[in-house]
Amino acid sequence: MTGELRLTVRGVTEAAADVVLIDLARPDGGALPRWAPGAHLDVVLPGGLGERQYSLCGDPAETDMWRIGVLREEAGRGGSVWLHERAPGDTVTVRGPANHFTFEPFPGREYVFVAGGIGITPIAAMVRAAEAAGVTWRLLYAGRSRGTMAFLEELVGRHRDRVQVFAGDEGVRADIPALLAESPDAVVYACGPARLLAAVEEACAGRPSGHLHLERFEAKVLGAPVFDEPFEVELLLSGITVTVPPERSILEVVEEAGVLALSSCRVGTCGTCETPIIDGEVDHRDSVLSPEEQDDNFAMMICVSRAACPRITIEL
Repeated sequence: MTGELRLTVRGVTEAAADVVLIDLARPDGGALPRWAPGAHLDVVLPGGLGERQYSLCGDPAETDMWRIGVLREEAGRGGSVWLHERAPGDTVTVRGPANHFTFEPFPGREYVFVAGGIGITPIAAMVRAAEAAGVTWRLLYAGRSRGTMAFLEELVGRHRDRVQVFAGDEGVRADIPALLAESPDAVVYACGPARLLAAVEEACAGRPSGHLHLERFEAKVLGAPVFDEPFEVELLLSGITVTVPPERSILEVVEEAGVLALSSCRVGTCGTCETPIIDGEVDHRDSVLSPEEQDDNFAMMICVSRAACPRITIEL
């Protein structure tokens, strides 16, 4: 992930009810870091509101502009409302891009994209990449109504035979198990509300490793930790060892010890606090890493994940 960038709002476009597309560019019009479908930006908000993650949904080939889609959530924490109030010429500070939902189309493979509501933002870029690569794909797109579904007109207009629309106010529900059973060998990419992703995950339970990729807006419901006792964490780069009690996170303890650790969501959904594991077994409790990545035990999200043994060493 790059450092902070202060970008200028180049344009704001209404994409659907309560959804705007915000185009961001360097003040001097220079090139921005490249990104791939599935990437997101951390938007740094003013007034102590922290950071929020928004998927890049434009064209990666456009190196002078980034586009994010933002759903206005009146009952949220204030970030989306602030972004909806931006106008051309305003300044927005971002970090990124980062990508824990990477899409790379391979010739000969079939892909099924599943999007719910604002979950279409990363999927839209994937559809564009799949079409450009000439691979077989289809999109299952669900929303409350057609008027709330961003990119719908464009997607249906260009790819009518590949896009299935499920609008709740029309009484059309997506039978996820049946729909995914139509493509038993496909690689599935899904983004949307927790209920939709749970259905996708259950329907894909028998697929081979690497055939399901999810991006969550909400943290998974967690059970009891594997190791429910205090454990030690050696911070290799800082040269200190801290003790983490059951009621606190590694992130909280290392911050209290004066160690700088990047973080954002603090609930295991954004990936900002990802930290390499040097030694020890980890109880992965994040909603970012795939099961295969968690099994690799290469990195952990220190805001929620814990040790599964009395002592671990991490690169911090």
